[in-house]
Amino acid sequence: MSATESKPQSPSHPYEVVAGVSMRDLLASCAAAKAISTPPRVPDPGTVQRPAEHPKAA
Repeated sequence: MSATESKPQSPSHPYEVVAGVSMRDLLASCAAAKAISTPPRVPDPGTVQRPAEHPKAA
């Protein structure tokens, strides 16, 4: 092998860290995105109470 040829190196890690974002941060951001993009549930009709009527002013 000549000096100009590069010898293939065996990586110490099977995957390279590209962006430097931890898996924990990535999963947390996905959970936050899901939480803010999901609309609130519609309440069950049987559990919804009508607001109490206010007494008439004298």
